[in-house]
Amino acid sequence: MKNTILGSIYLALASSIWGGMYVVVKIVVSVIPPLELVWMRYLVAIIALLMIGLITRQNWRIEKRHFFIIIAIGIIGNAISIVTQETGTMLSSAQMGAIITSATPAFMVIFARLLLKERLTLKKVVSVCLATMGVFLIVGVGHVNLSSKLGGISLLIAALTWALMSVLVKRVPSHYSQIVVTTYSILVALIVLTPFVMPRLHAINISHVTHPTIWGGVLYLGIISTACGFLLWNRGLQMLNASSGGLFFFFQPVVGALLGWLILGENIGVTFWIGSILILTGVLFVIIEKK
Repeated sequence: MKNTILGSIYLALASSIWGGMYVVVKIVVSVIPPLELVWMRYLVAIIALLMIGLITRQNWRIEKRHFFIIIAIGIIGNAISIVTQETGTMLSSAQMGAIITSATPAFMVIFARLLLKERLTLKKVVSVCLATMGVFLIVGVGHVNLSSKLGGISLLIAALTWALMSVLVKRVPSHYSQIVVTTYSILVALIVLTPFVMPRLHAINISHVTHPTIWGGVLYLGIISTACGFLLWNRGLQMLNASSGGLFFFFQPVVGALLGWLILGENIGVTFWIGSILILTGVLFVIIEKK
């Protein structure tokens, strides 16, 4: 039960961090294209993680048979999923992004059943359904512009690949430090993306990048959203089963809407609070579920 509560806290924190990330991405991506932005935030994250790893004297050795899983996590989750997510965010509305990426936990339930043979219980199905209904209430289906088809497809790929990556994390033995696993997976993504990014870097306007809002946004995305967010998410998944852990992904639209209300002055009505209660109810089912 202690692991369940602690894992729930880690996953809720990671999802909350990512919920506030969309505002930053929307601002920074107007100056730095999605692919280059992912590469820059990973470069910042690698430096931060290496410093943490050296200070805490981590054991960086990983067995060869487990390294292939980490490579898959890096390519599928850290490269493909994040690039398609930020591309989708640029091409579509925030509401569409919230709705499509809310399919991630449902995909995680499917992948967990196929790859990890996790039991599909009625409680898990009800939890996902309640939380999904909550997301639809929060973002308001009627206001979604469905004309951005390319953005929608990109976000769907992001949801699928993130769900697959989250399940693959469970295949990495828990005795490895999450700092080490996260560092290696991000390094893999950085290596994969570098050949595509290097020829395009010259097109970025340096004077715009040096603006405090932009470089501050890149640092936030690299250190907080990537290094800290990925560490919390991966650690939380190690402490819960994958299909249940995916429910905490629903904290993203809740936090995003709350920040929009607090910072940007956006209106939120009674449906926001009803939707939030549905999401929290779904998550509560997971916390009280006996392992």
